[in-house]
Amino acid sequence: MRLTVVGCSGSYPGPTSPASCYLLEAEHDDGSGSRTWRVVVDLGSGALGPLQAIADPLSIDAVLLSHLHADHCLDLCGYHVLRRYHPSGHQPRIPVHGPEGTADRMARAYDLPLDPGMHEEFDFREWDGPVRIGPFAIDPVPVAHPVPAFGLRIEADGAVLAYSGDTGPCAGLDRVAADADLFLAEASFEEGRDNPPELHLTGADCGSTATRARARRLVLTHVPPWHDPAVVLAEATAAYDGPVELARPGAVYELGS
Repeated sequence: MRLTVVGCSGSYPGPTSPASCYLLEAEHDDGSGSRTWRVVVDLGSGALGPLQAIADPLSIDAVLLSHLHADHCLDLCGYHVLRRYHPSGHQPRIPVHGPEGTADRMARAYDLPLDPGMHEEFDFREWDGPVRIGPFAIDPVPVAHPVPAFGLRIEADGAVLAYSGDTGPCAGLDRVAADADLFLAEASFEEGRDNPPELHLTGADCGSTATRARARRLVLTHVPPWHDPAVVLAEATAAYDGPVELARPGAVYELGS
């Protein structure tokens, strides 16, 4: 399983990165021959552009949305245009997994009538339990955020990727991160500030969760442009003895066999 960071800026695009977006790839034979399967995890503001430099957007098999804040989903509007009006023709529908109300939220974002909205381009499916897409086994776990939000535990090739989405510290996050090969955790807050509860994680929260969950590697993401990434990195390093680093656009991580 290969993880490529497309965008990792927190809350809005930064000067060097779009908002949250990650590409997962793995080889799989579904009975019709082996090929590379691709899923996009979140498709936040500004992410569709650089995604096209990494993979053919028409080769994406599914989109997984952790929640419906703009910095995690809004470039689905542009992707709708790409799939509907592409010169090679109207593209087949692909699954879009997300919280309840995803289809209506995206239709309103593009000022479309709710029927058909984007249903002719996307097969919207609400998170209600584990799903499988080719080689990827995905377990969505509710986490603490002001809107319905999910951490995603994704397994393929004998490896586990844990993605926090946006969340405060909670039992669901510990479940997502348990024994993960790579824990991709949002670090939006800094310690010592007046941080609202059940909203985001500090670097220290990420490190403590990784330690508690016995995660084997920690990658910090979703740092807002107004913060110094070195601060949250230092917080996480003080709370976690394993390898830890900051996500950066274009970074590639190979997981499993």
